[in-house]
Amino acid sequence: MKRTLALMTAAAITLSPTAFANEYNRISFNSKVKSEIANDEIRASLSKTAQAATAAAIAKELNSSINAMLAISKRYPEVVVSTGQQTTYPRYNNAGKIIGFTGSVSLNLKSGDFAKTSQLIADLQSVMVVDDISFGVSDTLKEQEEKRLQLEAIKRFGKEAEDISRAFGSAGYKIVNVSLNGDGYNRPAMPMMAAMKAAESSVPQNFEAGNTTLSYTANGTIELVK
Repeated sequence: MKRTLALMTAAAITLSPTAFANEYNRISFNSKVKSEIANDEIRASLSKTAQAATAAAIAKELNSSINAMLAISKRYPEVVVSTGQQTTYPRYNNAGKIIGFTGSVSLNLKSGDFAKTSQLIADLQSVMVVDDISFGVSDTLKEQEEKRLQLEAIKRFGKEAEDISRAFGSAGYKIVNVSLNGDGYNRPAMPMMAAMKAAESSVPQNFEAGNTTLSYTANGTIELVK
């Protein structure tokens, strides 16, 4: 038994340099590409708040308001409209007694037609207030651009791998591993003063949507070939 263990240990010691030899000439790096594209989508959130003596009265008023909002929205098929969260909660006096109810309902807009969305927002402000306006890249455009950036990141990774290989005087390289990742982005919100101006005006407003920067990164490890 002792002899067997000794042989196994010797074999392990002998194999260790071989097991790690392939990792001696490995280099890890990343290649990042990015592009700036014009925002092609606008999103807006509007809401209405009301008060009444009973929860039933609040529900009736908010439902009536939602129906009116949706009727207005139907005049703009270019804009995707969806109802948001509807809440109702009691109001109390100093003695802890319920003296009424407050309720709110919201409406969300999304479109690639800025002019139509601006007009719809102006029309809806007869019954609602603007909570938020933001601009960004639509899912379709984002997917197209990320596919292009992915291929560009792969090409750049290969080019940089060749440059690194030559700089170290190697005959070539092998890719050990590589991962591809698209970086997320934050949808830029409309500046506060401009949003307040839009909220106070019933006249359609011209929007400056701005640009969004998308990026893609190739992270990987190569092994230099002597």
